[in-house]
Amino acid sequence: MKKQFNRMRQLANQTVGRAEKTEVLSEDLLQVEKRLDLVKQVSHSTHKKLNACLQGQQGTDMEKRSKKLPLTILAQCMEEGAAVLGEDSLLGKMLKLCGETEEKLAQELIQFEYQIERDVVEPLYVLAEVDIPNIQKQRKHLAKLVLDMDSARTRISCQQICTISWPKK
Repeated sequence: MKKQFNRMRQLANQTVGRAEKTEVLSEDLLQVEKRLDLVKQVSHSTHKKLNACLQGQQGTDMEKRSKKLPLTILAQCMEEGAAVLGEDSLLGKMLKLCGETEEKLAQELIQFEYQIERDVVEPLYVLAEVDIPNIQKQRKHLAKLVLDMDSARTRISCQQICTISWPKK
């Protein structure tokens, strides 16, 4: 409780201008800190928009993604239509070939989205939701420690002045 009181008193004295205030960060680091908020906002919004662009279900394995993808469903429909019409008809051959091609396209899309999720989406999430909040938390902790240090300096200098002014007998 006493430590909190001293911290508040030191903060009030610094605000009024009666106490010496130690600068926590240099000018360059203050600019970086301001930019940090912008980076957090941009990475968070980019993460959300990028997730919205992905067609497959995020976080599931390749086979589950494949079953839900519209290209895969279209490929299955074409291959079923080819089976119904038979390999002998021209339309049946075309549907079979188109179905195989759609299936390959679906597999490529799934592979691409998986790589995007692994290489871009997850790092953006970690940056926006883990790394930047940790940096901000450490910055607040540093400011608190600097305030404690200034408070301790003020008390020490006050004690030294008191002992010099009124020597003990």
